[in-house]
Amino acid sequence: MDYLLLFIFLALIAEIIGTVGGFGSSLFFIPIASFFLDFHSVLGITAIFHLSSNLTKIAFFRKGFDKKLILYIGIPAIIFVIIGSYISKFIQSNWLEVFLGFFLITTSLLLLIFKDLTIKPTAKNSILGGIFSGLIAGVIGTGGAIRGMTLAAFNLKIEIFIATSAIIDFGIDFSRGFVYYMNGYLHKHDLYLIPLLLVASILGTFIGKKILNKISEQKFKKIVLLLILTTGIVTVFKVLFF
Repeated sequence: MDYLLLFIFLALIAEIIGTVGGFGSSLFFIPIASFFLDFHSVLGITAIFHLSSNLTKIAFFRKGFDKKLILYIGIPAIIFVIIGSYISKFIQSNWLEVFLGFFLITTSLLLLIFKDLTIKPTAKNSILGGIFSGLIAGVIGTGGAIRGMTLAAFNLKIEIFIATSAIIDFGIDFSRGFVYYMNGYLHKHDLYLIPLLLVASILGTFIGKKILNKISEQKFKKIVLLLILTTGIVTVFKVLFF
């Protein structure tokens, strides 16, 4: 019971960070969940958690979204998340965790060192961003950082940024959730977590929106990146030395 409460609490924190940081909760939730569940189960439960999380974000930030970016980023992301989800079946889960850990470390260091790192706002780069974010999301469960960097190039208002990202992410999670189910990653004994994670996603998004109204997004994003860096190091250390 204590582990369950800790798991749900950490899921809530991941949702708050994902809302404010703009990366999506999976970047923080997946390495946390991997301490409680086997990695393939984590991929399955994350897809379900994210579906409710994205619906919540769409509801809270419903002032608008960019239709063109949804097409340019969303369609290639959905196609390649299906490919990535299928590929994940053939990779041992411990190597997926190591890959995730190094991905978190590399991404956080890049964004911490090169603070103004951006992608040029072109249709070609939007499509490439969709391809890479979808493929990585399918294989290791999280591609939010790449999608966030791609969307950031277009200088969208925060409400439009989050709503657009959430709509794209919803399509990604719906698609990979189906493939993960076919791969056998969704287990009946884990389904009781879904309503608890739904509550965490709603509450986390609500708190995240309140925080966005009170503090600098840049300051909070730096804290988030440091947390992601630490999480990546701990994930790699856990797999390689335990």
